[in-house]
Amino acid sequence: MTSLLPEGERLRLLDVATGTADQILTLMDAAPRITEAVGVDMSEGMLEKGREKIRARGRAEQVQLKTGDATAIPEPDAAYDVCTISFGIRNVENVVAGLSEMRRVLRPGGRALVLEFSQPTARWFRGLYFFYLRHILPVVGGWFSGDREAYRYLNVTIETFPSGDAFCALMRTAGFVNVRAIPLTLGIASIYLGDAAA
Repeated sequence: MTSLLPEGERLRLLDVATGTADQILTLMDAAPRITEAVGVDMSEGMLEKGREKIRARGRAEQVQLKTGDATAIPEPDAAYDVCTISFGIRNVENVVAGLSEMRRVLRPGGRALVLEFSQPTARWFRGLYFFYLRHILPVVGGWFSGDREAYRYLNVTIETFPSGDAFCALMRTAGFVNVRAIPLTLGIASIYLGDAAA
C-alpha cells in the first residue's frame, strides 16, 4: 500500500476502524514519510490494546488513537494527507456516508486507500473461492474459534458487498476522483484508491 501513498513529505495519516492500530504501525514502519497518525475506532478495548503496541514501538509522540464512528469522524475538515481503512468498510452501516467522511477529512490532493475483500472475476477461480467460503471456511474457522456463525457472516458480507466497479461507483458518489480498483491475490481482496479533488 505504501507505493500508493500521495506525493509529499511529512504526511498525516488517518486510519478508520483502526482496531489495534496494526495498519498504522505497518504503514509508518514502511513509509517514513508518514510522520503523524490518528486512528479512530468504536471499540475502546481495541484502542487500548493499540495504545500498548504504540508505546512498545516508541511511537506515542506520533500516533494518537480516538474513539469514533466511521460515519462521524471526530476530526476537522481537510486535516489529513491520506485516509485508510482495512477490512472495515463492509461493516459500516452507511458506506457512502463513511466514504464521504473520509473525503471530508482529506486535504485537496489527499488520497483514500480502502483495502477490502472482493469477488474474483475469473470464473474458474470464483466458483472455487465461493465453495471455500460457503462450505470449508465456516467448518475450519469454527473448529479453531468455536464460532462458526462468525465465518458464515464473513461469507455473506463478502458475497453481497459491492466490489470492483460497483465499489468504485460508491467512492465517486462520495466525491472522490481518479478512482480505481487494484485487485490482489486473484481478486479475493482489492485496494480502492480515490483522490480528493485539488
